[in-house]
Amino acid sequence: METSLTSANDCYKSILEPSTGIFKDNGSKFLAFAYPVSSVDEIKPIVQQLKKEYFDARHHCYAYRIGHTGAIWRMNDDGEPSSTAGRPIYGQILSSDLSDILVVVVRYFGGIKLGVPGLIRAYKTSTADAIANATIIEKIATIPYRIIFDYFQMNAVMKRLKDMGLSPADQQFDLNCSLRVDVRLNSTSAFLEAFDKLEGCRIEKIEAMEEEKEEM
Repeated sequence: METSLTSANDCYKSILEPSTGIFKDNGSKFLAFAYPVSSVDEIKPIVQQLKKEYFDARHHCYAYRIGHTGAIWRMNDDGEPSSTAGRPIYGQILSSDLSDILVVVVRYFGGIKLGVPGLIRAYKTSTADAIANATIIEKIATIPYRIIFDYFQMNAVMKRLKDMGLSPADQQFDLNCSLRVDVRLNSTSAFLEAFDKLEGCRIEKIEAMEEEKEEM
């Protein structure tokens, strides 16, 4: 019997690739750069690279939101008056319902102060332009699991995976076999239940540290 794994609750929107936007006001220029990201570790290198490339700019402000629920986020005003830069950047990310995204806005000061309303408008508009120029995609939140099983259970394991529409990876076949599957967040209960009563089979959730080791 085929088990349906479709659910909209584990879907969220992000951007496919980097995009840019721009806004000008009273001589000041605001260059917005949007990037797809999946972890906090990616943020600092991107910001540092932009600071190096645009070393003569006055400010490099940013905001990011990560994870299918957007639970990981931060705003940075980089010397601008409090909440006039990072917050409007983040606000555009929220209003566009995006996650796994970083937006950095580089400001070149034009000699005329814009005031709080002007700064908020500039950072908001430049960010909106970068997002408007991006390709929006739908992502699915998944949890990685490792299935460890006896060789004689291979057919039963593979049948269950096929029935659930799951593709195995990192397969190792010996007397003790193992493979990896990425399971939709809302399908974990059905997945675990399907393998719970299979004799000679063990399920382990792959933690972040193990994933980093595999990617090295």
